[in-house]
Amino acid sequence: MIETKIKQTVRDVNDFPKAGIVFKDITPILKDAGLCREIIEALAAQLSELKIDVVAGIESRGFLFGMSLAHLLNVPFVPIRKAGKLPYKTIQQSYDLEYGSATLEVHEDAILPGQRVLIHDDLLATGGTVVAASRLIEQLGAVVEGYSFIIALAFLNGNERLKVFSPNNFALASY
Repeated sequence: MIETKIKQTVRDVNDFPKAGIVFKDITPILKDAGLCREIIEALAAQLSELKIDVVAGIESRGFLFGMSLAHLLNVPFVPIRKAGKLPYKTIQQSYDLEYGSATLEVHEDAILPGQRVLIHDDLLATGGTVVAASRLIEQLGAVVEGYSFIIALAFLNGNERLKVFSPNNFALASY
């Protein structure tokens, strides 16, 4: 089962990025090409009932599988990045997270009004980053069709914050 494989491969890093946080490190997954392929295929299978026009991946680990997922779904990929990283005109959204605050941005012409967007990231925690990304999508006049994650930290209830934007929230492994 894919969830078991993910849980056996993910590495816990204590006190990163600050004391008290247990960081779920997906980089060991990247060393296993077969598992990476299984993850992309499992994500695509979960999304088979959705109509997706664009996959938006959140910097930076959301890029790792988001681009491959977009390729498999035969749709464009749009990067959602930290402020100051995109070269063209952008819109921005600030937010708070477990250990600080940040700002995300996307090119203002990256997604067209009415397009249905899947937002992908490696991990769902409290949902702050993904809510900010959702607000960017809505600012562009597009629709959040759903979310995909490799891991969800269910005990933090981030999925509850996402229901305002879309009920379609998929994670392969839950802690």
